[in-house]
Amino acid sequence: MSAVQLEVLAPGAYASLQDGGRRGYRRIGVPWAGVLDTRLMRIANVLVGNAEGAPVIECFDGGLLLAARGGPLRLAVAGDAVLEIERGGERSALAPWRSLTLGDGELLRLRRMSGGRIAVVAVEGLVLTPVLGSVSTYARAGLGGLDGPLAGRALTTGMLLPAQAARADGERMLPLPPQVDEGPIRVVPGPQADHFSAAAFATLLGEEYRVSAEADRMGLRLEGPALEHAGAREIVSDATVPGAIQVPGNGQPIVLLADAQTAGGYPKIATVIGADLGRLAALRPGQVLRFATVTAGEGEHLARAAEAGTRALLAGVRPLAADGIDLAALQAANLVSGVVHALAAEYRPLTAAADQAAAPTPPEPR
Repeated sequence: MSAVQLEVLAPGAYASLQDGGRRGYRRIGVPWAGVLDTRLMRIANVLVGNAEGAPVIECFDGGLLLAARGGPLRLAVAGDAVLEIERGGERSALAPWRSLTLGDGELLRLRRMSGGRIAVVAVEGLVLTPVLGSVSTYARAGLGGLDGPLAGRALTTGMLLPAQAARADGERMLPLPPQVDEGPIRVVPGPQADHFSAAAFATLLGEEYRVSAEADRMGLRLEGPALEHAGAREIVSDATVPGAIQVPGNGQPIVLLADAQTAGGYPKIATVIGADLGRLAALRPGQVLRFATVTAGEGEHLARAAEAGTRALLAGVRPLAADGIDLAALQAANLVSGVVHALAAEYRPLTAAADQAAAPTPPEPR
């Protein structure tokens, strides 16, 4: 057992150990599991100095509280989280999208999410034993996570995660976090498109759906106009994948996520493309979404574009300045917009031409 450990003082709403997933076993009924948003995993790991696919803690909303035990530990948080660090009884706010070092006995608290519902915490040198090639926790089958009697369980109060002591090099940060895509969730029709009427597709693509309270790592149940079946409301069970949109007899769609079953008997009207699956999984209950259709070829192009965007983000990771302020990032961003000239007759954005036109006319000399 490692002398340096990370203690879970509170797991929050739901926290678990994940990585890229348990690939290659769906044919025998073992789901992928793994993080819901691989981009967050990769960013957090690069920030802390791990390999991109190293194990991480995935958590939802807020309430996660962690403490370093036995020595300094380096962590990094990816996601729009409101963080707090406690040192010597003093609490201070901390920005996400960066790494940090916790001294022995110091605490990191994820208070809440300011955007989305998923955050990922990477721990430098987290030591875990893979099961079927992955440490990902799949609680329904007791796979992954920690060894022994705690195997396959989500994180609980008192769990100790073995890691390595923090190195002496400095902290890192992501200067400009990923931009949130507010567009529709894109889908490829099928694989059981012929089980639905034309009206069902018009409804799926033309109406809004709301994420219900039944939303977890297995899937999202959506609420909205019912999707009309064109025949039998069930099929002979066949393969499913994360992103598949099943439609049970009540016509309310269910989008499958990482922990979903490997086969099912509800027809699937469409499948969410991989490039959009992470942001779909981050939607909170009550949030509204719309769908748009793309071809399989367009989905592949969007996947390549998303990967290029992620690699650009990772290439932008840089050392954190000693004072914690990245002036280059601040100066590269448009921090103020909508400025108006107080003397202008009509308020409008301030430009050099507008400034000159709005300036008062100097008095004539006497």
